[in-house]
Amino acid sequence: MAILSLCAINMTLIAQSFVSPNGKLSVETKQQGLVICFEQQKVLELTDIPFSNNTTVPTLSFTQSVKDDYQMLAGKQLHCTNAANEYQASLGENARLVLRLYNDGIAFRYEYMNLQNSKAPSEQTAYIIPEGTKRWMQQWSDGYEGFFPMTTTANVNTLGGFGGSMVLKDINTHWGYPLLMESADGVFALITEANIERRQSASSLFNKGEEFHVVQDQNDLLLSGDWHTPWRVVIIGTLADIVQSTLVTDVSEPSKLTDTSWIKPGVVSWIYWAYNHGSNDYNIIKKYVDMAVTLKLPYVLIDAEWDEMDKVANNEGKTIEDAVKYAISKGVKPLIWYNSSIGWVNGAPGPKYRLNKPEDREKEFAWCEKIGVAGVKIDFFSGDNQANMDYCQDLLESAARHHLLVNFHGAPIPRGWQRTYPNLLTTEGVYGAEWYNNVPHFTKKAASHNATLPFTRNVIGPMDYTPCTFSDSQHPHITTCAHELALTVLFESGLQHLADKPESYLVQPKEVQQFLSSLPNVWDETRLVGGYPSEYAVIARRSGKTWYVAGINGSDQMKVITLPLKDIVKGKHAITAFTYSGNQDTPWDIRSLSDTPAAITCHPRDGFVYIIR
Repeated sequence: MAILSLCAINMTLIAQSFVSPNGKLSVETKQQGLVICFEQQKVLELTDIPFSNNTTVPTLSFTQSVKDDYQMLAGKQLHCTNAANEYQASLGENARLVLRLYNDGIAFRYEYMNLQNSKAPSEQTAYIIPEGTKRWMQQWSDGYEGFFPMTTTANVNTLGGFGGSMVLKDINTHWGYPLLMESADGVFALITEANIERRQSASSLFNKGEEFHVVQDQNDLLLSGDWHTPWRVVIIGTLADIVQSTLVTDVSEPSKLTDTSWIKPGVVSWIYWAYNHGSNDYNIIKKYVDMAVTLKLPYVLIDAEWDEMDKVANNEGKTIEDAVKYAISKGVKPLIWYNSSIGWVNGAPGPKYRLNKPEDREKEFAWCEKIGVAGVKIDFFSGDNQANMDYCQDLLESAARHHLLVNFHGAPIPRGWQRTYPNLLTTEGVYGAEWYNNVPHFTKKAASHNATLPFTRNVIGPMDYTPCTFSDSQHPHITTCAHELALTVLFESGLQHLADKPESYLVQPKEVQQFLSSLPNVWDETRLVGGYPSEYAVIARRSGKTWYVAGINGSDQMKVITLPLKDIVKGKHAITAFTYSGNQDTPWDIRSLSDTPAAITCHPRDGFVYIIR
């Protein structure tokens, strides 16, 4: 059994030591295991690894220096560089452990050779998180929609989207990635996985007490030849190391696309949140197209039920093709919605069963390309199993052949596909603002949840949260307008959906409208300015020579937030500040500043944005 552990170890068994390229991370071998340290402080232990000889200290052999330099089309950073030292250890005649030490974490996987028509080998890897350790973890669901409440015990049930509370009965034992823990004061580890390939399922965590076992989801294939698991990834370091890490894409396969000129991130107007319904009303679609024109947004999303548009009386026989033509005539690129038809099908909206068979999928995507559709939102998947993972890759490859952007909704979290398939610009896999439509408890928990996501879910990939709603949906929000505006920068997504009603955006001050019109979705650089999960978060993102600094207060109390911006922004600059006035009737305080402030006082559930040119 391979166990990743945070428990105490017998250091007298340590025999060899290996380091990351910058020397901050080290691995020391011990009998039947490995110990991982950050700046000479023990963080993780691997024990009971099935080495070929478990009676002595295992041999960990250096195999190569990994050096990679690549470009992303969207994400927290466009130009990515990474370096790792790779080691291997024998697990017997036909298996080995491959371990990479990066400057900001570790990645390991199990590789098998000469399989003969056999099931995927079982995995026993477990992370041991001692009771008393702070951790932020999400109860697993197939759509990864739940809260990440801070707790110091595994004996909880975080009901998330299904209740939103913590109780000590009916204790949960199934957890989704990512899982963030503070292994020591100021030292964090974020557990996830990356680089799901064909013939693989994704995994999740099942705990038995302090042991959190990696369990691969269903995979019914019989495998022959060579096969390996996805990379098991642990990002390690300070909170800044966690937030700024690109380790998930670092270990993922590069894209094979030779032409990516058609892949354009951007802001999208979206109908569902405000109307709690699909897009079968042609006249409402026109309103969102017109809003995109006014705010200079490149995209409009035509949501579910567009296949029923011609059946609605006041549409006068208009169809989806008419809606697409209208958007294109206004210079707005339309995205349209599909049901994946493998998750929620019965009682769910359509169109359905248009993408499941290869020939149907090619026909449908060819039609989208022909009429001018720029991308597809595909919804209601069914979890982490191998068939689902292969289906997602089928969809991404077919969409790319027809120059279609992709948004996976109601889907598992990103695991590096944003690099391998750069037309995948965003994924839901988050408990986002659309839940204002569904549950009353989101209102009180949203601010602290929003201040947790930059340190958990959004670390691993783009997040379709649908931020920045100023009005109320089915249930009210009690965050300030400045908090809502800040989310558009704080949360990274290649397609950033604005979900409020057009009239809600168009009554905002002209400066706010101009902000939304010029909002970048491509960031050259991302820096954590400050924060702590659930309490507050401040992130700076650079687009060209302009920095966008966004922060939110996740608490219900006034908070003074220090802003060490002079370490990030140097030289002369012009600053526009968007803050809360303190008056709900006239909520905005928008002004020019002559210098970066050293601190800001935030009201409860408040936020701010600075544009620094």
